[in-house]
Amino acid sequence: MPPPKNKLTLSVQYPDPRLKAQVPAADLRRWIKAALFAPAELTIRFVDAEEGQTLNRDFRGKDYATNVLTFAYTEDEDSEVTQADIILCTDVLQREAQEQRKPLEHHAAHLVVHGVLHAQGYDHETDEEAEEMEGLEVEILESLGFPNPYQHQD
Repeated sequence: MPPPKNKLTLSVQYPDPRLKAQVPAADLRRWIKAALFAPAELTIRFVDAEEGQTLNRDFRGKDYATNVLTFAYTEDEDSEVTQADIILCTDVLQREAQEQRKPLEHHAAHLVVHGVLHAQGYDHETDEEAEEMEGLEVEILESLGFPNPYQHQD
């Protein structure tokens, strides 16, 4: 018997604890499950700017902290279980939410959904890929009660 569509094994790590109360594991689980198209084993890790920059530099060759990094271990469509580590940088997440005048929860949900889609092999390297991925993000976030993250707020 095949496993349920979006069975989730989740580990949440808060080495940077600043968002632990604002972005609890129960919310993360709900957001992730909405974005899953297959069973998954995921780790979500909240890090500070220093760790975020180190990871981005060491694994992507980009020497700055970014909002979300996804380390996908099963990116092919034939994998039965999606396995990935998704790293969220607290400093960048907070700064971007403030700059974009969005509630922190909305921006965190968007970044989590974005990371989960990357874990499942979605990307935004080409315009066509970006359009598909953004469309999925909007649809998933709206199903969770969040507004379109790509509509600019004044």
